[in-house]
Amino acid sequence: MSIDDTDAAARAQGWRTLAALHARIEDALERALQREHDLSVSEYTVLDALSRQDGFHLRMNQLSRAVVLSQSATTRLVTRLERRGLLQRYLCPDDRRGIYTEVTAGGRDALERARATHDGSLAKALRQAEELPELAPLVGALAALPRPDRR
Repeated sequence: MSIDDTDAAARAQGWRTLAALHARIEDALERALQREHDLSVSEYTVLDALSRQDGFHLRMNQLSRAVVLSQSATTRLVTRLERRGLLQRYLCPDDRRGIYTEVTAGGRDALERARATHDGSLAKALRQAEELPELAPLVGALAALPRPDRR
């Protein structure tokens, strides 16, 4: 086995470990948010991403990048949230081809009600993952990240 093969194997193992941590966390968040707030992780993420923007809105393509979904998946998700009265879309005033997505007052309320559930479930999932030797280093790396300002 050459050094390049060893590096590739280490990267692949690192990726699998990261994917395992992500799956554990996303599963815990999904169950808690669905059970207590009838929101999926993706729906919560959209509301959260928009709430962190000045004016509580983004263009659809910016939102797709922010929530790491394809444009078609983002459109379907926004449509669902719009039907529930949590988001609204409107044409960009300075570029009529652009469409903004904006959180409604109902969406801000839903997000605020769900935030404690999300944050508590995330903290619990990370504590549980930290107890597993293969995941503990990643949890430690997350804890070492700079803390962003919270809106």
